[in-house]
Amino acid sequence: MRHGTSHTAKIAGVAALAGLMMAVAILAATRDRAPTPPPIPATMRDTEGRSRLNRELDRCATLTMPDSGCEAAWAENRRRFFHQDEPEGAGR
Repeated sequence: MRHGTSHTAKIAGVAALAGLMMAVAILAATRDRAPTPPPIPATMRDTEGRSRLNRELDRCATLTMPDSGCEAAWAENRRRFFHQDEPEGAGR
């Protein structure tokens, strides 16, 4: 006595595997091959200006007398911290 269910199950399994392989092949063929550049972290943007500002703020931290350069550096630091588009006093 032969059972037809095992033969049918084998055919269904092979068909499912073939369908899966076909889907993977289609995805691989249509996928964009150009590698995407990694996103630039926010800390890496504008490093030149920030490092210059940080050096100025470090210098100002050692001063005991008012300094116009330090006041400008602190104003720039506040502007960047609060994400203001325009420095204080500009355009007024």
